[in-house]
Amino acid sequence: MKVKICGITDLEDALWAAECGADALGFVFYENSPRYVSPKKVKEIVDILPPFVERVGLFVNETPEKIDEICRCCGISTAQIHFDVDEAFLAKIETKTLPVVRARNAEDIDRFGDRYRLVDAYCEAYGGSGKRLNLEWFENKDCSRIVLAGGLRPEMLEELRGYGFYGVDVSSGVEASKGRKDLKKVSEFIRHAKAL
Repeated sequence: MKVKICGITDLEDALWAAECGADALGFVFYENSPRYVSPKKVKEIVDILPPFVERVGLFVNETPEKIDEICRCCGISTAQIHFDVDEAFLAKIETKTLPVVRARNAEDIDRFGDRYRLVDAYCEAYGGSGKRLNLEWFENKDCSRIVLAGGLRPEMLEELRGYGFYGVDVSSGVEASKGRKDLKKVSEFIRHAKAL
């Protein structure tokens, strides 16, 4: 299972997550988030990362042009679109995209069904709320293109066995404080996820 550690704000956390086997690191470009990190800082971190680690930028309420500009400047490989958009909007972005479904009910999970997508619990704020999704919503669904997010913690990952999720995304579940990771929780989370 692929693992993304999101809400990275400093080099130490980034390098530790990569060393522990994270497939992707997430950087929040939404200025209202406590996990916001400037494009300049992200570039400094990305330039030092080892190869083969995906660099994901999380965007809220930005234009396709601005998203592409930041991704090019920072070396971001995937743009996570964390606001309500349609296929026409995604088509205008040159960077590879990962749309986010902020699910209120089981039917929402089918949005962008022909794409890889991140499914998170709906909340008024954007991301990192720690709110969990109802796993029953995913029963008898093809989860092979779904990255599951929302309230994940190392000790509960075993519950995901058998669903066939493409990957998992965690932010608040491995934090010591908003924007700073608990290194032990990061390593435990990745170890548990890779064992599924």
